Amino acid sequence: MNTIVAQYLEAWNTTDAADRKAAIARVFTESAGYTDPLMAVAGHDAIDAGIAAAQAQFPGWTFRLAGPVDAHHDQVRFTWELGPADEPAVVVGFDVAIVEDGRFANVYGFLDKVPAAA
Repeated sequence: MNTIVAQYLEAWNTTDAADRKAAIARVFTESAGYTDPLMAVAGHDAIDAGIAAAQAQFPGWTFRLAGPVDAHHDQVRFTWELGPADEPAVVVGFDVAIVEDGRFANVYGFLDKVPAAA
């Protein structure tokens, strides 16, 4: 599970469109869903658009693992953080993913720390 989580975070950090689409295909099943407080999407194209939107909102920021990966059966949960490279995280959340055949079939994201609205 550590590998798929690392690949998942890499997909969120990949800014080249073609490379990001390839990363999404490696990580997500064809009909995968992604749901968090800001979006609910399904399928590779919609997941790609969601990731691209997050990258546009937080240019230059990176997602990184913020603790151990916890998994059992075909599910995994992990905490991540988002912020400028080499600086404290600005956003912290955790995801729970359902795994099918080594890829994420559904991801459910939760936000624990978000910046105050300006």
